[in-house]
Amino acid sequence: MAPQRFHEQFDQIQRSMPDVSLAMGPDDAAEFIYEKGVVLARDGEEARLVEDTVRGHFTEATGLTADHVQRVSPETNRSGITRIQVGDPGHGDRRGDRAVAHALRAMREHEGRAQRRLVSRNHVVSIAVNSCPGDEPVPAPLTQGTNPVAAAAGYDTDTAVGVLVIDNGLTHDYGMVPLLAHVQGDLHGTETDDQGNLLQYVGHGTFIAGLLAAVAPNTNVTVRNTLNDAGAVLESEFGQRLFDAVDEHGWPDVISLSAGTSNGRTDGLLGVESFMQELRTQRTLLVAAAGNNASATPFWPAAYASLPDYSDVVLSVGALRSDGEYGACFSNHGAWVNVYAPGERLTSALTGFDAPVPYVYQHSTYDACRFGFTYACTCQYPRHTGVLSEAGTPTSAKADQVMFEGYAHWSGTSFSAPVAAGMVAAYMTANKMSDARAARKQLLADNTGFAEVRGAHVPALRPAGWRPGPVVQLSPGV
Repeated sequence: MAPQRFHEQFDQIQRSMPDVSLAMGPDDAAEFIYEKGVVLARDGEEARLVEDTVRGHFTEATGLTADHVQRVSPETNRSGITRIQVGDPGHGDRRGDRAVAHALRAMREHEGRAQRRLVSRNHVVSIAVNSCPGDEPVPAPLTQGTNPVAAAAGYDTDTAVGVLVIDNGLTHDYGMVPLLAHVQGDLHGTETDDQGNLLQYVGHGTFIAGLLAAVAPNTNVTVRNTLNDAGAVLESEFGQRLFDAVDEHGWPDVISLSAGTSNGRTDGLLGVESFMQELRTQRTLLVAAAGNNASATPFWPAAYASLPDYSDVVLSVGALRSDGEYGACFSNHGAWVNVYAPGERLTSALTGFDAPVPYVYQHSTYDACRFGFTYACTCQYPRHTGVLSEAGTPTSAKADQVMFEGYAHWSGTSFSAPVAAGMVAAYMTANKMSDARAARKQLLADNTGFAEVRGAHVPALRPAGWRPGPVVQLSPGV
């Protein structure tokens, strides 16, 4: 992972969350971002145990103080977790938090006896994963249409599949896009900066809605702006926001989620544990992106698909490269990923059509893939001049500015997930099914598509309207 890209995105998220201090972990590895000075525990007895144990540990330890140890959220709430302050959030820098590390260490013995996790960092859940998206959007001509091409199937109010998209909302003029006729939801809000440039990730939710509508026209799609802080939200707030979404709109047939985080563990996120338990009692299928870290480390909530209690509840989706034969360079991978779908250089709606919108590219360019691949991947092409040098320092060069007039090319597992969600919804319509989880199972059983990802033969879902693109190898024999 290129350090300057991570640090720039880290700064963006930090600016969007001015009331909290963030650090990256573990040990400056940039695997995830978390809130400094705070840990999470389950409500009730476990929260009291964590608070008392950490206070006692800090009182006895050299160089630590128990002065800051206190609860900083209500003792009970629907998400089932309590925030416990363990240190001064302003102490130290982004490279880690000593107080949080010692709080986790203080609970090890108790966790060993309980044989389950009792305390956690408060991770940042983000559409940019570890703050590195697959790439940034590139303007696409309206005359070339979308990719996938919109399916010819019609729309029927009585049988339309309900899809809830948890993302960063819709652009203000999305209603001008005919493809999005059956899309509704929250608007993104502020879309441009003082110079009129599109803010980062604006259009992400609109792009996803367009993919769903193209693959599965017989859907009612609702897009929430749950992730409207630079595409991110704290884990401590995420569970409650998920509950808020289903409370307002009802439990849908399918939830499409293109966000998450790794946490260095194999047992999920404390912040969404209550929501996931409630999800199990419903008929809703969660389709979740596997993340863009090019890593085999479990990425949550997608990795719930690998846990026995959730194997039929969650569909985790990785990304195929533009030819659909291999995994995209950025895609997470591993046994916890159920299936792969096209995710490189897809084309969908980014904004409406009322006026061109400029965008200034925020990142530097790369002469080589940041993940070590040697095909012409999204890390390298198209090449745009950014505002940082390869060393991560500002340059005097003027950054590229491009104009969006409706459509864009974009890459990431963010977009593989709604493609797969759309295929589940389309399968439901074609087979007159009302149970998305049953459709997931039957679709995967009937699927004959495969691809190669990191040497593994994996299931691949490719919608009929998707057009593969050529892949250019940058060195022989690869």
